[in-house]
Amino acid sequence: MVSAAPLVSQPIPQPVGERRVVFHSLDWQRYQALRATLSPDRNARLTYSQGTLEITMPLEIHEFSARLIEKFIWILVAELGMKLKTMGSTTLDREALDRSAEPDNAYYIQNQPLVAGRDVDLDQDPPPDLVVEVDITHTDVDKLRLYAAIGVPEFWRYNGEVWRIYRLQDAVYQEVEISPTFADIPKSRLYEFLAAAREDEMAAEQDLRLWVRSRR
Repeated sequence: MVSAAPLVSQPIPQPVGERRVVFHSLDWQRYQALRATLSPDRNARLTYSQGTLEITMPLEIHEFSARLIEKFIWILVAELGMKLKTMGSTTLDREALDRSAEPDNAYYIQNQPLVAGRDVDLDQDPPPDLVVEVDITHTDVDKLRLYAAIGVPEFWRYNGEVWRIYRLQDAVYQEVEISPTFADIPKSRLYEFLAAAREDEMAAEQDLRLWVRSRR
């Protein structure tokens, strides 16, 4: 059975993490036209799924969580000697599926050799191996159906309190307790890392690196 409660309690109450604007009944062409009018260096992220467009404007707790989860992954990959291609919030367009996403973080790890040294073409390349979304406030987009349709093998979701891990099985996500990518890392480590990073990010990084090295 998958546990929902974090093993380490959060040190502060969670404020509003995002502001969202939602548009309905937009076809793919209108979505693309609207996106083209926005500044390329915008902070807002767009998620489109079969006619619904959600524009998310991250606030401080969202950005803290997303960036520190990114650092958590980067440290694990580095210390475990794995390969990595970071996609960040690169737009994952799949016109044939009528879906598009700009996740908080996306990575090629297992399939990094297939896309190393060049830009990714999702019409021919596999989707990222791991996608991370921070959704502290309610979202109108079904992210599980969205990323399952795109074919992302592993999806992490964090709501400011609980970290959920999903593995794609038969085109549907199943929640699991342990990350398939980082099978030796208990969920408690992320909670502890985020709690420590609120006090001192550098100390939290050093402690995590030492912990990973001690398990080799």
